[in-house]
Amino acid sequence: MKLKGVNLGSWLMMEGYILGGRNIPESIFKQNFGKINGKAALSEFIRLFRDNFISEDDFKNISQMGANCIRLPFNYRLITKEYPKNGLTYLKKALTWAHKYNLGVILDLHAAPGAQNCDWHSDSTGRALFWEKEKFRKETLNLWDELVSEFKDEPALIGFDIINEPVLGEKPVSLLAAFYKEAVKRIKTIDKKHTIFLEGSLWAQRIDFLKDLIEENVSISIHTYQPLDFTFNFEPFYKFPGKINNELWEKEKIRKYLEPYFLFSKNNKVPIFVGEFGVNWRGGFWGEINWLQDILETFEEFGFGYTYWTYKAVSGYVFPDGLYQYIQNSKYIMREGPIYGWENYITSFQKEKNKIADFWQTKNFIANDAIISKLKEFFKK
Repeated sequence: MKLKGVNLGSWLMMEGYILGGRNIPESIFKQNFGKINGKAALSEFIRLFRDNFISEDDFKNISQMGANCIRLPFNYRLITKEYPKNGLTYLKKALTWAHKYNLGVILDLHAAPGAQNCDWHSDSTGRALFWEKEKFRKETLNLWDELVSEFKDEPALIGFDIINEPVLGEKPVSLLAAFYKEAVKRIKTIDKKHTIFLEGSLWAQRIDFLKDLIEENVSISIHTYQPLDFTFNFEPFYKFPGKINNELWEKEKIRKYLEPYFLFSKNNKVPIFVGEFGVNWRGGFWGEINWLQDILETFEEFGFGYTYWTYKAVSGYVFPDGLYQYIQNSKYIMREGPIYGWENYITSFQKEKNKIADFWQTKNFIANDAIISKLKEFFKK
């Protein structure tokens, strides 16, 4: 079965831009929240967010789109620090809801101990310590031992995305290959039937080094947002198809960009799964749907599975946003500043916790009908 679905970004791994604010690490945001409001309030905040941002109705909705899977990003702290007693219950809840609505789940370790890249979405404060200290790699292997043992018999489980977007900096890629080799060995000691997803290096873009790790139930995962300045809207007013950074980007350019992955898949007899792709929505006036049509057609031609990034987000000016968008400018977003998005929760939570919890619910987000319709069209193929 070819995987086709969406990512549930920011439910179990919080990202600033998805919540309308600065991209500071999740752990730093929570430290700041706790300093002002105390540990008890922080625990209540986390529980209310998890219970309101995504619900069973969202799984039902994704299923009704025709999707067959969900990629579920999570922070390792969910298991080891944030919820020492009940963190697994949210993953269990997701798998239970998914099974009810005929969806599969890929568990995606989006933020590993020590951080596997230097960006906020790995909960990094600026260094990728995962590659500097072996203890963090060992912690991650032990974490997967625990998760695989816990969920290997879940009927909705598709498999395990070992680490999201590894970036090694000056470290040799052999370090990542060795880590993957050990992870595959240990997981298969516990569970031989589910898929293990290995992401390429450099934000899941370089995969040639993975050819020696291919074996049964191993899939190669890439992420693609090309051309980045268009899909992320880093440089406004680019249009697709059209000249972007002095290059003509149209369907054939996308096809040529993705063709090496197809050839890798064909030559090594291994599936390619596009774990992330998406576009910043600017009202559809800049060719967003053209880009989506062309990239989906190319995925279909090459036989790639895929999950769109992401299901739900505060509408913003940069980065790919949601199938469901919060459009208004409430006091919990404050696009005019000086404090943006989720950092407003810190000062308002104690007095307005119930209003904030309601604000998080999908009923307040507006469906992006154009993108949803296009995805539905391809989900059915």
